[in-house]
Amino acid sequence: MEYRIERDTIGEMKVPKEKYWGAQTQRSKENFQIGTEKMPIEVTYAFAQLKKAAAVVNHSLGKLPEGKMRAIGKACDEILEGKWDEHFPLVVWQTGSGTQSNMNVNEVVAYRANELLGENGSEERVHPNDDVNMSQSSNDTFPTAMHVAAYQEIESKLFPVLQDFIGTLKEKEDEFQDIIKIGRTHLQDATPLTLGQEISGWRSMMEKSYSMTRESVQRLVNLAIGGTAVGTGINADPTFGSKVAAQLEVQTGIKFASSDNKFHALTSHDEIVYVHGAIKALAADLMKIANDVRWLSSGPRSGIGEMTIPANEPGSSIMPGKVNPTQSEAVTMVATQVFGNDAAIGFAASQGNFELNVFKPVIIYNLIQSVRLLADGIKSFNDKCVKGLEANRDVIEDFVQRSLMLVTALNPHIGYEKAAEIAKKAHQEGSTLKEAALESGYLTEEQYDKWIDPAAMVHNK
Repeated sequence: MEYRIERDTIGEMKVPKEKYWGAQTQRSKENFQIGTEKMPIEVTYAFAQLKKAAAVVNHSLGKLPEGKMRAIGKACDEILEGKWDEHFPLVVWQTGSGTQSNMNVNEVVAYRANELLGENGSEERVHPNDDVNMSQSSNDTFPTAMHVAAYQEIESKLFPVLQDFIGTLKEKEDEFQDIIKIGRTHLQDATPLTLGQEISGWRSMMEKSYSMTRESVQRLVNLAIGGTAVGTGINADPTFGSKVAAQLEVQTGIKFASSDNKFHALTSHDEIVYVHGAIKALAADLMKIANDVRWLSSGPRSGIGEMTIPANEPGSSIMPGKVNPTQSEAVTMVATQVFGNDAAIGFAASQGNFELNVFKPVIIYNLIQSVRLLADGIKSFNDKCVKGLEANRDVIEDFVQRSLMLVTALNPHIGYEKAAEIAKKAHQEGSTLKEAALESGYLTEEQYDKWIDPAAMVHNK
C-alpha cells in the first residue's frame, strides 16, 4: 500500500494515499481499535449539511472567501450523494465528544475541496480547522449533527412505514369488524368483542405512538451550534448559530433554531432521551401486537388458532409442514434491542459533567439503531405478516359457543352470585352454559336465548 504524509499539531502521520482523511482521522483509527460499530453514516451526512451551512454563513459574515465556500459546499454535496462513504472509517468507541468524527468530516471536506480548487486552477487551499471548522467546535457541532441526523432519520425512515402499518391495521379492522370472538383477560376467557374491535386497539396504539413521536421529535429542532467550546460562543460571531440554523432550514426544509441556552445544549441530551422515550413506547406497543398475533395464530391444532399467518418459509429443520410466527419473533427481538438502547441512552445522557456530556457517540449510535431497526422491522412485519392475516371463523365461533364468560350477560337479570353458580356448574360438569343455566331454574330457555346474545354483548347500547 502506498502512503502520503499528513501533519497535525502532534506531528506526522502516514495515511493511505487513496484516502481523503488526514492525520487526526488516522490517529483515531489507530488509537481506537474497539469493536466493529462504525459511526452511523447518517451522522456524517448531518455533518455535511452543517459544514455546508457554516461555510455559507461564514462567507456572508465576510470570514470565508467565495471560492472556498463553493468548494466546501460542493464537497459536502458529494458526501450527501454517498460518493465518499468509504472515507469515514471511525468507530463509535472514540472520544466522547465526537471530536475525531468532526475532524474526519473536516479533513475529508478539506481534501476534496482542495481537489476541486485545483481542478479550477485556483491557488486557494482549504484548511480543515481554519476553514471547514471555522466558528465551530466539536462540542457544538457534534450535538448539532446528532439532532439533525435523528430528526431526518425519524421523519424519512420511521414515520412512512408506521403510517403504512396503521393503514394495514385499519384495513384488517374493517375486514374483521363483524366477526364476533371471545375476549381474553389475564390469559383467561372474558366477554366477547369483535376481531375488528381487537385490531382497532392495535391500530390506536400505533396512531398514539406516531402522535407522541411526532410531537417529541420537534424538540430536536433546537441546535447547539453557536456555542463552540463551552457554550459562550468564543471565536464565533454572535449571530452565527441562528444564521446556521436558518441556512440548515433552507437546505433541509426543517425549521431548525439555535438553542436559547448553549450551556444546556452542550452538556445535556434530554431532548434525545425524550424522543427515544417515545420510540421505546412504540416498541412496547409493537411487542404487544406481535405477541398477540403469535398467540392468536398458535396451533394450528393445539393452540388458539383463531388467525392464520402467511407461510413464508419452512418452520423447522426436523418437523415437516411446520409454520412458525417468524415475523413476530423478529420484531419482538427488535423491541428488546430498543429497550436496551433506551437504558443505554438514559444512562449516557445522565453523565454530563460540568460544561460537556462526553457520551455523545454512543447516544446517537443507539438512537439511530433504534430508528433503523424499528423502521425495517415494522415494514417486514407489515408486508410479510399482517397484510396476510386471515380469520379462522370456525375456530372463533366454536370458542364463543363454548365460553363460560357469556354468563356475564345474566348479571343484570339474576345477579352476580347466581350467574357465577351457573358458570361453575357448567365448568365442573362439562356441560354447556345453557344446560347449566336451565338446570339451575333461575331462568327459562326463552330468557336465556334473549339475554345470552354475543352480538348484543360487543356493543354498549
